[in-house]
Amino acid sequence: MGTSAFAVPALEASASLPHELVAVYTQPPRPAGRGQQPRRSAVYETAERLGLEVRTPASLKDAASQAAFAGLAADIAIVASYGLILRRPILQAPRLGCFNLHASLLPRWRGAAPIQRAIEAGDSESGITVFRMEEGLDTGPMLRRAPLSIGPTETASSLHDRLAALAAEILPETLDAIADGTVLEEPQDEALACYAKKLEKAEARLDFTAPAALLERRIRAFDPWPGTWCLAGQERLNILEARVVSGSGEPGEVVGLPLQIACGEAVLDVTRVKRQGRKAMSAADLQRGFTIPLGMRLD
Repeated sequence: MGTSAFAVPALEASASLPHELVAVYTQPPRPAGRGQQPRRSAVYETAERLGLEVRTPASLKDAASQAAFAGLAADIAIVASYGLILRRPILQAPRLGCFNLHASLLPRWRGAAPIQRAIEAGDSESGITVFRMEEGLDTGPMLRRAPLSIGPTETASSLHDRLAALAAEILPETLDAIADGTVLEEPQDEALACYAKKLEKAEARLDFTAPAALLERRIRAFDPWPGTWCLAGQERLNILEARVVSGSGEPGEVVGLPLQIACGEAVLDVTRVKRQGRKAMSAADLQRGFTIPLGMRLD
């Protein structure tokens, strides 16, 4: 059960195992692109390529959907980035239970955006936790925690891909342990729990009163979505890459070239940007066609 690209490596790994994969559940096609044509999920496309049965209920809350799921008589359900709430009748239908591949080291970063919030917070480590699902939000007992370091220039995009590969790597052994009854389940320490709230577009605008270190982490955490930006006059400028350097000035003030912006603490040295309707470019190339002088205030 999965929808986004994060679940694809795990699905491919599952399909290569000797276990029988009785069905793939994913969210229904959604309007996308300029024409708003229905687009099938990454998991749907992969399942079809692998010749697997695909089911796309809009919800699993109704009795008919729950009965259809129970009718599979599955032993195990593996869930990864599915996006639908699983009620008790669904959780109890597989003989051995439902298990989630979660992109954090639980109980840290329960919720919708664990990859992005880990980078934003400056964590040095993330990982995959396999846990038994229950009705609480990512609260069930843990079967496996596989750590993965977060690099100093890691983006949400790169960490997403590495974690997806790690989930696929540990899945076969974990499935075998569940099947043969040798797996150990460890309760989560509620005192260590924290919540990774869903990303919002409003977070994308950089607030230069914040420390430069925090803004640099947000630039990486919000790549590729929602991205980060500021205004240079009336021009919206997407900030793609930056580093923290020493210095000071009024928040938002350009204090160095090609594009060094004073923050509430230290300076954000922007190295890669994108103007609306243009390709990504270096800050030096930006200055050749769109001058942002020393002393200008960005917001």
